Amino acid sequence: MAGARQVTSSAFGIDDLPVRDELRGKFPYGAPQLDVPVQLNTNENPYPLPEPLVERITERVREAARGLNRYPDRDAVELRTELAAYLTRTGKHPLTAANVWAANGSNEVIQQLLQTFGGPGRTAIGFEPSYSMHALIARGTGTGWISGPRGEDFTIDVDAACAVLAERRPEVVFITSPNNPTGTAVAAETVLALYEAAQSARASLVVVDEAYVEFSHRASLLPLLADRPCLVVCRTMSKAFGAAGLRLGYLAAHPAVVDAVQLVRLPYHLSAVTQATALAALEHTDTLLGYVETLKAERDRLVGELRAIGYEVTESDANFVQFGRFEDSHAAWQRILDRGVLIRDNGVPGRLRVTAGTPAENDAFLDAVRDLKKEQSA
Repeated sequence: MAGARQVTSSAFGIDDLPVRDELRGKFPYGAPQLDVPVQLNTNENPYPLPEPLVERITERVREAARGLNRYPDRDAVELRTELAAYLTRTGKHPLTAANVWAANGSNEVIQQLLQTFGGPGRTAIGFEPSYSMHALIARGTGTGWISGPRGEDFTIDVDAACAVLAERRPEVVFITSPNNPTGTAVAAETVLALYEAAQSARASLVVVDEAYVEFSHRASLLPLLADRPCLVVCRTMSKAFGAAGLRLGYLAAHPAVVDAVQLVRLPYHLSAVTQATALAALEHTDTLLGYVETLKAERDRLVGELRAIGYEVTESDANFVQFGRFEDSHAAWQRILDRGVLIRDNGVPGRLRVTAGTPAENDAFLDAVRDLKKEQSA
């Protein structure tokens, strides 16, 4: 055809494909996976699952394996029932399976919400810096993205945020508490103010991402669901449950929201093995939450030690700590990596983020940043 671009197979790349315009020039989400002695860059729980839980997973998966010739429970009713029981017990808010939906990681939950309530011609807003997957998934679903304001201390400026909601009238509002990458929690009063502002602008869906809430000094925002049908709380089993490899996320909301996301879910999206493994983990919540208490203490130790060394540290309610300031954060990241410690350079100017690890891992990190501070002071 006249005028058609001819490209040889050897020179063919992503830019030669008919990729959607809004995806061109973008990069996939990811963090470096490097083979170093201490890896504190992806907010994983550093403690392996306890042996009794491993044995219970083995038992449940063995039972599930006998029926792998059949599709799994499409609606994951047993799993949703147990997740509702866990949230009711720990979140101090009564829920049933009708209030809960589960998917392959909280990212798929977010994707399903944006497929249902976002999409072409609609917009979503997040208050940045925040979890970058919100914007990435919005882009992937054709949803317009609005970057909302934060204050110098990384908290949400309520008046400024409400003004943006009134002006831009997004269909979906993301609030991350505790926030990633800063670690800052959001007060219930702030969420209520933003919810009311969002409903005044239009009937917007407000999504509170509580991926790290088990590590927080603040209580869960689950009780705010009462009488607020457009409020959603998202959770994950990757962090507090120490099950990042499981890929299980879930939401709590009004039953109408749960019904709505099922309009876009893929058939039999949660495998029988995933459901069996998650159910086994839920039988051991008390043990797993005990590890959380250990990590909270280590998180607080990191905050205190970093400040004593002379770094500026953002208050954290998560299992990670943001610290700085650095003239060249990437160079500082590299100097720490040269000492065998991998942390996260997540794009916040002048700052880095470290995940709370085991005491030994945290000691190695603190030794590295002490050396770095000496170099910078020399």
